Amino acid sequence: MNTFTYKTETERLIVRPLAEKDYSEWYRGFNGRRASQYRHDQGKLDMGECTEEWFSSLVEKHQTLASEDTAYVFGVFGKVSGKHLGMVDFSTLAREDFQWGRLGYSIHNQYWGNGFGKEAVAGALEIAFSELKYHRIEAHINLDNQASIRLAESVGMEFECIRKAFIYEFGEWTDNLIYFKNSQG
Repeated sequence: MNTFTYKTETERLIVRPLAEKDYSEWYRGFNGRRASQYRHDQGKLDMGECTEEWFSSLVEKHQTLASEDTAYVFGVFGKVSGKHLGMVDFSTLAREDFQWGRLGYSIHNQYWGNGFGKEAVAGALEIAFSELKYHRIEAHINLDNQASIRLAESVGMEFECIRKAFIYEFGEWTDNLIYFKNSQG
């Protein structure tokens, strides 16, 4: 299996795949989360099963997903501090004539308000277009997730439409806003 190693550095961040050596900082980042701040924030998580062995399997799973061109998962780390600040991922929706992927992102809520999300997503989009060879990236956003809407717009993504009853969550089929960015603009 080829090892997925794409990474980018921004002014303050390193965006790259997780490695086994990241366990302590990854754990500290997730374990340091505050209680949920609003509906779309998972808040504090139960980290009970997240042992080093479990994390090693997670890293291996991410590598397998990348080798299958199913998903590419990146950790977001502070360039100076080395702290794990969050995650960015791309899922392949279609290749061949489409080269189409979906963007996901999450910054640990204890680091909100510092612009890390915008910086991480902007850097990751460069990888998506130049290295992963996607032509179109979409973000699927809940109608009431204003923070996510602002982030998508801040990195140059454009609103396209509302997809009705698009995803099953919160016990029902919910609508999503579709934001997109193409490799040529």
